[in-house]
Amino acid sequence: MHCFFPRFLIRVLLVLPLAAITSAADPEPAARPKGAPEPGQAIRLVGDASVKPKLAEGQYLLAEAGVGIETPLPEGYPAPTPPEMIELKTYPAVRRAECSGKGASDMGMVRSFFPLFNHIKKSKIEMTSPVEMEYRRGGDDKPLAEVPLADGDWTVSFLYRKPDMGQVGNDGQVKVVDAPEMVVVSIGMKGGYGSGVVQPGLEALQKWFAGQDAWEPTGDPRSLMYNGPGAPFAHQWMEVQVPVRRKPQGGAAKP
Repeated sequence: MHCFFPRFLIRVLLVLPLAAITSAADPEPAARPKGAPEPGQAIRLVGDASVKPKLAEGQYLLAEAGVGIETPLPEGYPAPTPPEMIELKTYPAVRRAECSGKGASDMGMVRSFFPLFNHIKKSKIEMTSPVEMEYRRGGDDKPLAEVPLADGDWTVSFLYRKPDMGQVGNDGQVKVVDAPEMVVVSIGMKGGYGSGVVQPGLEALQKWFAGQDAWEPTGDPRSLMYNGPGAPFAHQWMEVQVPVRRKPQGGAAKP
């Protein structure tokens, strides 16, 4: 199994107590908005549409950016977004094991690792990519660039390969839930994980939203972390995403 947390963060576990972790609320299902792609598909909004990750033997590779993914994605998940490009994507329903808490989001990754890892090991669930982390936005009127990454609420999730694997319910600090289909606008990033990469991604998405009149953010943003610690720091692949809905009488999204 691959571990998706930087080695230095895991070592912090040796000196930090495990924080109290609470369960996140189940998400509300929503109808797919008009103009969104089918589940598992993406529409390129910013960047060269011909640049696409290549899938071979279950692994995605994007040689142009020097990034790749060695671990399978959940069934039906769309391909990762290339770094510095923006896409409109629809994610299928997925079963996931999640831990939630409060405080610095970077420490949240560390504090969630062992509860989640022990859960999938005990349940004989194979590790998938990505690890997902949600950040509580604090309301739809809150600017994306002001999401509290240093001291806010967060949820870290390990994803099941198929939605019929295992069972939903509580397992100690871990809650297994079925997350519904989701439409997002996503920007690809690389260069490590954590708030230092998430913050520029949120700022870039906020700028993109301001330049078009078709889509608006709704709900909590999240990051998708695709690589284990064996990937060089500079080549770790990540996405920063925010769920979206159509603006009232919105037009077409502008590249």
